[in-house]
Amino acid sequence: MKEITRCKRCIMDNAADPTIRFDENGYCNYCTAALARMEKTYFPNEEGQRRLDALLSQIKKSEQDKQYDCIMGLSGGLDSSYLAYLGHKWGLRVLAVHLDDGYDTEISKSNLKKLIDATGFDYKVIQPNPKQFNALSLAYMKAGVPNLAVPQDNTILAFLYEQMRKYHITYFLSGGNFALECILQHGNSYSNSDVVNIKDIHRRFGTEPIDQLKFVSSIQRLTAERLHIYKTLRPLDLIDYNRDRAFQELADFCGFEYYGRKHLENIFTAFLQLYWFPRKFHVDKRTSHLSSMIVSGQISREQALKEYQEPLYDEAQMEKYLSIIKKGLGISDAEFEALMAAPPHQHTEYAVESDKLLYRMLRAAHRVLKIN
Repeated sequence: MKEITRCKRCIMDNAADPTIRFDENGYCNYCTAALARMEKTYFPNEEGQRRLDALLSQIKKSEQDKQYDCIMGLSGGLDSSYLAYLGHKWGLRVLAVHLDDGYDTEISKSNLKKLIDATGFDYKVIQPNPKQFNALSLAYMKAGVPNLAVPQDNTILAFLYEQMRKYHITYFLSGGNFALECILQHGNSYSNSDVVNIKDIHRRFGTEPIDQLKFVSSIQRLTAERLHIYKTLRPLDLIDYNRDRAFQELADFCGFEYYGRKHLENIFTAFLQLYWFPRKFHVDKRTSHLSSMIVSGQISREQALKEYQEPLYDEAQMEKYLSIIKKGLGISDAEFEALMAAPPHQHTEYAVESDKLLYRMLRAAHRVLKIN
């Protein structure tokens, strides 16, 4: 049995992470890097308020002649829901969008309705072709790669970009944040916008066409961001963002209900976080989530370890989730068990985007911008 070493400042460990390193104090490279980055990234103070005021003023002024100030993606989870609540509080005209992949939990559906009713935001829902979407998700499981959320993540990004073009929206307000996400274990993940990788996995393992699904590539995203066509902003980095307080404020605002730990607002995402990662890659994502909260000062290491010792999931609930997923994917119990027992693979074992090609295309885009 491999001896497990755990960081003495956060709770990251080397159980399934060959990239982790520990210094002479027993502190890992993850929390050391996050703490070094913190003062340039996270502003839960007067400086953050100053930056936030300037940002909101800029958005409202530059977008005053448009229908919307910004767009937000709502997953039903805490980060995006809290940002929507703040957007309402700040008086922003928000276009809210949501991906309904057929795996939203009932509590997530209820929370989304409460939130939209309370904010009054215009709200658009995309429902990708279920046959093609599920077949692509199954192809990812057959490929044995870690990031099964790529079809889900890329589809919502494509929808966001489509709506931003349609309504000439410049600003995408993201729920991404330092406070709860400053640590993420390296490896066993992959970009959600490598369309080359998506298409190769589909070519090898797909059973349905994907012509009814929309995707956005890395070059499209990079070009839009580098040329300032669209701007992604992270307002939660400019406030004192606290998990427990955010849940309470949302409950007071619209009756928002607690749905469990991070990323458990969607059945397929819960399966990925709590079942696929641990069983296939021996990765427990709770170490990253809880370590992030230690770095941002929301919980102590002792509190994190106590929470980490709780069962990974409720057995009965997970059985229900697995039944829903098997039905959605159209596979039997035996087929599911075979997929779980198959060897794991990395995304880079399949075709990937060329970094050189991306660089050349970006340079070409910059030249076009200068000419125009």
